[in-house]
Amino acid sequence: MREDWQRIEQQILAPYAAKSYQSRGRAIPEDECPIRTIFQRDRDRIIHSNSFRRLKHKTQVFINPTRDHVRTRLTHTLEVSQISRTIARALSLNEDLTEAIALGHDLGHTPFGHAGERALAALSPGFTHNRQSLRVVDVLERNGVGLNLSFEVRDGILNHSGSGEPSTLEGAVVRLSDRIAYINHDIDDALRAGIIEMSQLPAVPTALLGDRHSVRINSMVSNVIAASFSKEQIIMTEPVASAMDQLREFLFTSVYFRPEARKEEEKIWQMINVLYDYYSAEPERLLNEYGNIVDYIAGMTDSFAIDVYQKILNS
Repeated sequence: MREDWQRIEQQILAPYAAKSYQSRGRAIPEDECPIRTIFQRDRDRIIHSNSFRRLKHKTQVFINPTRDHVRTRLTHTLEVSQISRTIARALSLNEDLTEAIALGHDLGHTPFGHAGERALAALSPGFTHNRQSLRVVDVLERNGVGLNLSFEVRDGILNHSGSGEPSTLEGAVVRLSDRIAYINHDIDDALRAGIIEMSQLPAVPTALLGDRHSVRINSMVSNVIAASFSKEQIIMTEPVASAMDQLREFLFTSVYFRPEARKEEEKIWQMINVLYDYYSAEPERLLNEYGNIVDYIAGMTDSFAIDVYQKILNS
């Protein structure tokens, strides 16, 4: 069955798409699965990992959300996967590789979203969630053995954000899909929460992309497909890219860094610092599968971090 899939890839994928049978392989060689390709196998390993399950209780934007319809890091990941697969399929790229990268891209994200990431980076210079995601799949999962993923999936996870560029077009699809997903669903969540109103959205992006969540996503995804079709790069046209950047800037000023959010971030920094000092003083409290304090705190869910923090204050 795996060989059948490989023949299908050879027949239907674009010449510049990543082929599973041309993968640069794993750091530790393994016998091939008779049913699944290397990228399909990587996807399954990610889905069955502890880190993937914990994403359901990690912040996307709203801290430890109690509303049923507010996005978490897990639902964000699933939306990135859906958008990435749609683009990859339309461009005849490797959908399995795209899906694996998308599902694994935020495995190392901290509790409390980017506020938690900034707090940990202050304690551990150089910490970023994309590097931590790679560390999770390379070292921390399976009690220190790691998932032994393929080069292409690891590369896409590492380079989905930051200054690096993915080595595959599939990784580039996930990188752009991540931005498409969070811009749109963060607007949707902020509208639901009453933080912003539709009338506050910038006029040009609304006129160009649409005034509804699904319409905006469709506009962006359709533009990526049209602009990238038959090209060895993943791009948007300038007007749509500019409109998306305007929405992103609006989110930073009106949602992410609004005064109330800054007050929440101060609390998060206090929590992260208290946790760090606590485990630094008593490292024996770390669970065995975590190599250091930063790994342990980064792996926490919002609720677990809050619970430990409260216990420390009450002890």
